[in-house]
Amino acid sequence: MSLASQARRGGPYSLPNLLTYGRVVAVPVVVGCLFWPTDGMMRWLALGIFIAAAVTDFLDGWLARAWQVQSSLGRMLDPIADKLLVAACLLMLVADGTIKGWSLWAAIVILSREILVSGLREYLAELRVSVPVSTVAKWKTAVQLVAVGFLVAGPAGEAVLPGTIVIGLVLLWIAALLTLYTGYDYFRAGIGHIVDRDA
Repeated sequence: MSLASQARRGGPYSLPNLLTYGRVVAVPVVVGCLFWPTDGMMRWLALGIFIAAAVTDFLDGWLARAWQVQSSLGRMLDPIADKLLVAACLLMLVADGTIKGWSLWAAIVILSREILVSGLREYLAELRVSVPVSTVAKWKTAVQLVAVGFLVAGPAGEAVLPGTIVIGLVLLWIAALLTLYTGYDYFRAGIGHIVDRDA
């Protein structure tokens, strides 16, 4: 069997799942680059890995649908990989002072929403209730990834594009506002099932 045909097979070693695994592995690598920034090159390396990981977020879902190899493992791991990547980067960017002041609240809103929605999804899964991802939530994820990308570039990006950090912070606030909206939307959709069960 060729490598191409193996990649199209379902199961844990399908290409979409391998891309998701790669996104998980990218998390500690990006964190390491941000934790030990010996020079601007480490920031660029972190950005390159982050962009590659963000691209796989689109590719794994698209390939899974195109090749019809969607799996329970992929559906479970994909959002976890996304949240790990964004949360780890936000924590490192707060630690190194790229995100500070009032912008800390944007990061707190984003992280709090992810925890809330994850808990809600886990509870609803026990009730066998599925909460589909909305179009606004997809836009939220896209804005969030672009914002974090600008902030990961940080001081190194400022040398190439003055205002890189400001652009990243503005996008982070936009992502936070979208996060509030989608978080409320998910909670409103889920609370009905919870109330009905307790009634």
